[in-house]
Amino acid sequence: MERGPAPASAGDRHWHGNARLAVIYALVFGTLATLTDWEAGSLTPARVVLWLMLAAAIGLLLTPPRVAAGRGWLSVRGPLCRRMVRTDAMVGVRQYDGVSSHLVFRDIDGRRLELDPRVLAANPFLWHEVDTGLRHSLQTGTLRQGVDVLRRLERAIDDEEARAVLKESGMS
Repeated sequence: MERGPAPASAGDRHWHGNARLAVIYALVFGTLATLTDWEAGSLTPARVVLWLMLAAAIGLLLTPPRVAAGRGWLSVRGPLCRRMVRTDAMVGVRQYDGVSSHLVFRDIDGRRLELDPRVLAANPFLWHEVDTGLRHSLQTGTLRQGVDVLRRLERAIDDEEARAVLKESGMS
C-alpha cells in the first residue's frame, strides 16, 4: 500500500481536547458565579460584565500552548505570543525540574523556547520531528549543551511508548 507524502508538520494531538476543557471550565465558572450573584440578589449589568471578563481570563489562562514541529523547527504558540526555534541548529537544551518540569531550547540565532516534556512524550510524531532536528544539530556540532538531557528524554519517551504497546497488546 502506497502512502502519501508526510505531513509538513506535526502537532500536539491532545491540544483540541485540552483547549475544549479550558473553555468548559471557564463557562462553568462564569455560569456559577453569575447564578450565585443572581441568587444573592446583587446581580447588576456591571457585575455580569465582570463575571464574563473573569471567565474569559480563566479560559485564556487555562488554554494550553499549541505546539508544532516540522523539518528543522519547533514552535510554541500561546495566547499572546509565538516562539520558534530551529531544531537543526540547536545550541543547548536544558531541563528544569520542580513543580512544573520544562525544557528550554536555544538555537544558534539566540531564540529561546520553553516546553513541557510531557507534550513530546504524548506525541510520537512531534517527538520524531524534534529528535530528527536535534540529531542534525549533534552531527553538525552546534549542539553542545544538553546531550545528556536529550538522552534521558529519549529513554523516557521510548519507555513510555513500550509500556503503551504492551498495554494495548494485553501483555502488561
